[in-house]
Amino acid sequence: MAKPAILTVDDDPAVSRAVARDLRRQYGEEYRVIRADSGAEALDSLKELKLRGEQVAVLLADYRMPGMNGLQFLEQAMDLFPRARRVLLTAYADTDAAIQAINIVDLDHYLLKPWHPPEEKLYPVMDAMIEAWKAAPDRPVTDVKIVGHRWSAPSFRVRDFLARNMVSYRWFTTDDAEGQRLLTAAGLTGADVPLVVTAEGKTLVAPTEAELAVQVGLTTTPAADFYDLVVVGGGPAGLGAAVYGASEGLRTVLLEERATGGQAGQSSRIENYLGFPDGVSGAQLTDRARRQAIKFGAELLTACRVTRLAVQGSARVLHFEDGTTIAAHSVILATGVSYRRLGAPGLAELHGRGVYYGSAATEAPSCRDQDVYIVGGANSAGQAAMFFSRYARRVHLVIRGRSLDASMSRYLIEQIAAVEHIEVHPCTEVVAAHGDEHLERLELRHVDGGQSRTVDASWLFIFIGAEPRTDWLDGVVQRDARGFVLTGPDLLTGDEPPPGWLLGRDPYHLESSVPGVFAAGDVRADSVKRVASAVGEGAMAVSLVHRYLVEGQ
Repeated sequence: MAKPAILTVDDDPAVSRAVARDLRRQYGEEYRVIRADSGAEALDSLKELKLRGEQVAVLLADYRMPGMNGLQFLEQAMDLFPRARRVLLTAYADTDAAIQAINIVDLDHYLLKPWHPPEEKLYPVMDAMIEAWKAAPDRPVTDVKIVGHRWSAPSFRVRDFLARNMVSYRWFTTDDAEGQRLLTAAGLTGADVPLVVTAEGKTLVAPTEAELAVQVGLTTTPAADFYDLVVVGGGPAGLGAAVYGASEGLRTVLLEERATGGQAGQSSRIENYLGFPDGVSGAQLTDRARRQAIKFGAELLTACRVTRLAVQGSARVLHFEDGTTIAAHSVILATGVSYRRLGAPGLAELHGRGVYYGSAATEAPSCRDQDVYIVGGANSAGQAAMFFSRYARRVHLVIRGRSLDASMSRYLIEQIAAVEHIEVHPCTEVVAAHGDEHLERLELRHVDGGQSRTVDASWLFIFIGAEPRTDWLDGVVQRDARGFVLTGPDLLTGDEPPPGWLLGRDPYHLESSVPGVFAAGDVRADSVKRVASAVGEGAMAVSLVHRYLVEGQ
């Protein structure tokens, strides 16, 4: 961590050097002394320090400077570092102005020039300033910093992306004093958010996920052009395949469009996964799997959107959105599924502003003492209901069925029943959403029709349906009517292999209609939608990849 700074500004080079020399001699071991020759130059230095999240202990400014005098500089510096102690360097003729300035800029001290000997006239003043600053210092902020609007969809997307990729960050709204200071330091206004400031002080305005990933240290480009195995998708199936592929000696790379973990990674607590009797959060499980895959040598790439799969001889070539490609002997498709969008009026316009798909755990603290509505009756919705019940005044679980029995695990049903402020609304659907800046009201209706009722609501989390992300496989890999990848016996018509299949064997159990391309987890037709089965299929797919590489090409 960088040392706290002491900044001195004087337009007289001789005086400026003398101040800096005396300060470094006495305080150089614990503080970084920064020298500037003008108020404007000093402000630029302070803005850079603010963006890097560093501390400033003391500011010393000469009173008489052209363009921007010392008082004007200190007044603007207060907006960036309000806790830094402020000292004005004055000549005897300026003492009256310095005394008056104590009230204008909350001046801590004025120091007469010359200050020799410094042991008597400079250091005692500085010691007092440093002690006062230590009592209430600016805290260094080494995390990524985000400034945005509370009800802004782009601001939410940035926060959600970082949170799901386990990148630590600090969130400031445009109404926060510190948020305003960061905007000032970056030369921006509240209209320019979201603003992202990296730990190194680099500023990004409304960045794309690919831009953000690069700047926060996530790997986005492959180290090679050709691999033994490419895994597409970073959910439990993909991470399982990456771990087993790399641990068994295959040159393995995993491609993830947004964040590893998939839907399971957003789960607040998974309690039926083998080996975790007390449960484990999706984020914890994802983090362990990531580290395990990396330990065995797998590459994990983020913000990689695959747009096409092509067959070129024995190579399987994946095309990225940016026009680049990567090739491999084999591919495992583990892209999982996404939550189905509700088509009720108003929901699309309020997405990211009170309406969310998935748990959106970043929003949980903001839901404190408010009503939260959750749509869905499967385990993911039940886990979310339990999670938000820790914050919300009341959690409303809206389901189309008559009960949770048909779609939710028994342990979750029992947990929900034991929480008094979780209310299940059976045979109910959301038919409209209303709000200006953010979600304000929902219209609910019985599934059999009838008159709708309106409820006040600022938070709606949707966990319905399962749509595979497989449009990019059109014309290459066979899928069922809903878009799930067909594999193994499901590809056979009678005893006949799928059209275009040229090998003298039937497709392996998890193999698609393209030899060497396998599917694992939720994206596979008729798969069991559970974390354990997804991990198991990822491991099984790797064993079939080995078999394919040895026998099946």
